[in-house]
Amino acid sequence: MMGVPVLCVVVLAFICNSHTLEVQNPLYRFKRSQEKVLDPIDCVSRTKQQVFTNSHNFSLDIRMPGVVPTGSDTYLCTVFALPTSRDAYIVDFIPHANMDTVHHMLLFGCQTPVSSSSYWDCGSVQGTCEDEASIMYAWARNAPPTRLPKDVGFKVGRNAGMSHLVLQIHYGDVSAFKDHHRDCSGITLRMTSKLQPFIAGIYLLMSVDTVILPGKRVTNADVACDYSSYPIYPFAFRTHTHHLGKVVSGYRIREGKWDLIGRQSPQLPQAFYPANEEVNVKYGDTIAARCVFTGEGRNFKTYIGGTSDDEMCNFYIMYYMDSKHAIPYMSCMESGAKDLFQHIPAEANIPIAVSPGHMNSMMHMGHSTDPQDNKLMLDENKAEQVLDQDYHLEQVSAWPQSSLQLGQVSGLALDSDANLVIFHRGDHHWGASSFNSQARYQQRSQGPIQQSTILVVDPAKGNILKASGRDMFFLPHGITTDKNNNYWVTDVALHQVLKVSSDGRDRTLLALGEAFTPGSDNNHFCQPTDVAVDTETGNVFVSDGYCNARILKFSAEGKYLSQWGAGSSERKRRIPFRIPHSLVFLPDRQEVCVADRENGRIQCFMAQTGEFVKEIKKEEFGGEVFAISYSPAGGGLIFAVNGESPYRSSPLRGFVIDYSTTDILDTFSPEKKEFKMPHDIVETRDGSVFVGDAGSKSVFKFTTEKLHRSVKKAGIEVEELDEMETFVRTKVRPEHNMSKTAAVQEKQTLSLQPRPQEKAEEEKKKSAAKPNGEHGVLPAVITTLLLIPLLAVVSIGLFICWRKNNACEVKTEPSSVRGLLGKIRGKAVGSLNLGNFFASHKGYSRRGFDQLSTEGSDPERNDGDSSDSENEEYSALPPPPSSS
Repeated sequence: MMGVPVLCVVVLAFICNSHTLEVQNPLYRFKRSQEKVLDPIDCVSRTKQQVFTNSHNFSLDIRMPGVVPTGSDTYLCTVFALPTSRDAYIVDFIPHANMDTVHHMLLFGCQTPVSSSSYWDCGSVQGTCEDEASIMYAWARNAPPTRLPKDVGFKVGRNAGMSHLVLQIHYGDVSAFKDHHRDCSGITLRMTSKLQPFIAGIYLLMSVDTVILPGKRVTNADVACDYSSYPIYPFAFRTHTHHLGKVVSGYRIREGKWDLIGRQSPQLPQAFYPANEEVNVKYGDTIAARCVFTGEGRNFKTYIGGTSDDEMCNFYIMYYMDSKHAIPYMSCMESGAKDLFQHIPAEANIPIAVSPGHMNSMMHMGHSTDPQDNKLMLDENKAEQVLDQDYHLEQVSAWPQSSLQLGQVSGLALDSDANLVIFHRGDHHWGASSFNSQARYQQRSQGPIQQSTILVVDPAKGNILKASGRDMFFLPHGITTDKNNNYWVTDVALHQVLKVSSDGRDRTLLALGEAFTPGSDNNHFCQPTDVAVDTETGNVFVSDGYCNARILKFSAEGKYLSQWGAGSSERKRRIPFRIPHSLVFLPDRQEVCVADRENGRIQCFMAQTGEFVKEIKKEEFGGEVFAISYSPAGGGLIFAVNGESPYRSSPLRGFVIDYSTTDILDTFSPEKKEFKMPHDIVETRDGSVFVGDAGSKSVFKFTTEKLHRSVKKAGIEVEELDEMETFVRTKVRPEHNMSKTAAVQEKQTLSLQPRPQEKAEEEKKKSAAKPNGEHGVLPAVITTLLLIPLLAVVSIGLFICWRKNNACEVKTEPSSVRGLLGKIRGKAVGSLNLGNFFASHKGYSRRGFDQLSTEGSDPERNDGDSSDSENEEYSALPPPPSSS
């Protein structure tokens, strides 16, 4: 009789507990949302969904309605009818697709689609639109989202001649649907009804008649058209080929001069990348593009076509123009004349290397459907692969583990074993009296530096592995290594470039220039600063220097080949070098870049010809760039350090720069001891960065630390997906599913004095966690109310047993009850001291936990080296007034 109510109570408690799990555990909700994503009805509802954020702004989801392609290389389309009562402007495109399933997506705008069905096969004669279709967006290879610049939008709606949007998706390999899932890939459009002063459009250059012969190493597809309309301003570009494409480049040709709009590997994510912002196109110009293919590995001819075995050569220019003259879509399909393309810059013929790691990161991205789902699906490693720019460099304060006893550090390099090579000046200093007005060294009587000036150091611990370079140098400056591990160095006192053996015997294998004799002809230098070596040909590049303003090129044997000065783009006045201070060779691009110190800029040139390629100049440099290094990772990264300028005040720090976009991705500086005169920089294979400081006579090591952020590129915002760890930490409290050790490790990562950004993130996490606490209140109350009748039932049962003269005896030990209550009180009521807890277990130290309670303590101070060595390498005087 009493069993019935007890059973009811137990069942109700179980139901309540299940409800609690569903409310409190976001992973449970995620599991359900995954199932719902595959529902074709849900896809249809998404396609029709409009979300209004305010009276002007809204978003629109266009998705495939749960389709299953019947074969490989299927093209399917779906249509969305735009409201025609008013004009609207698309200002943002957010793709929801994955390259494992979708080969590419195109979004068309038109007046009359060929079908009003929920979807149709548009790869046949039927096509997309009955009237002329305008391409508005293109996506492939897991490209990130794209945001248009401010005041720019794609006009659609009433007066735009576009009442419908047609989404076309090319499904490449049907084997991706072996699990019989239904595809809901698509795109979210962020839109506004506010009038935009500039209207965006797409200019497509496309080859239609290229044939790639089997086994042929290089085939060029050239497209060019004369431009005959109102001015357009390119702000983004996109390249597209299939598997055989190596590099695609687009140019504006004006009065015979080729200016780069954009250049990229089509095997990288096929996003819209920022275009060269200095280029505009006006009436009379020519727009041209070249795709470079290879037929190696093919045993049949490859034609331009729509299947994955065919090829494509597309160069998209996303531009804006004045709304009064807006043209939403233009195209060019004319083959370029051979005599025209004889003058194309050499860079257009050089493939851009794509690392296998980068390709693997794109090929193994998880299936994405909804942005919120992606936050849960991507773990840390996959999120790292979305963008290469999600690291922040932090100083390794414990490096080196013992003092290196350095003089002024002038140069850094890496040897063939990836060890750090340090070039320093020992007890010599560059001061105001070191040179006379003719740049002749005045301190020869001191003799050469007696200390070992070249140290090979373990990059992990900082201990010295090898020392050389005694009694050889007077004022060391730059250093690099060649493929045979020889050192190439410059000495500003000697006015020479020397090739030195690395075997410890201090042999000079080659000397360029005349010792202690400055000059400006082909056989002399004047205070040369740095050397770069072509890793394939062995050609040597010298930046010369403090007195001259040039770069010289020599063969590996020391034969003079050529020289050049500073470059300039378009019709800008050419500004000569003012101390070309640091050189780096870019092996994947066959370019040489120079840090033009007093001009505060980086300039890059084709290594073969000396032709100017690009310039990077940022306000953040503060007018001075002392040194640069390069890594091919992530499509190309430049590492740089700036210096003090007599004209501007900017903090001394390091920079990580995206070579392609010229955007600054990260800045870094020491945490305790500030830079005094950062003089050289080098990046190792594992991503560590070393900075040699001539002012503090030291070398700093920096390593990467995860940083969550979005990277904005010239008006185009690439939005990173939040990582699963971040989501879980903000939504799930560390309870039974999180070990104490994990909780402690998380606490140990917190700084004693959090930076403002970290405080803001912490407050954001706390605010995000509040709703979960509120959701947990109702289940707790219900559970408590259900336990009251259960306790009443047990009490009645005990009372009945007692009345029956102990027929039912319950034995309890008072100590066990008190012990249980004591344990509960100790864990739930008393404070749990994690430091004491782990200190009592072998292998744990309580030091880290003790530090957590010292929030008021001042961070450790380090006044740094008290050396009286000031910044002895003086900045150049201001340029004389121009006569022009």
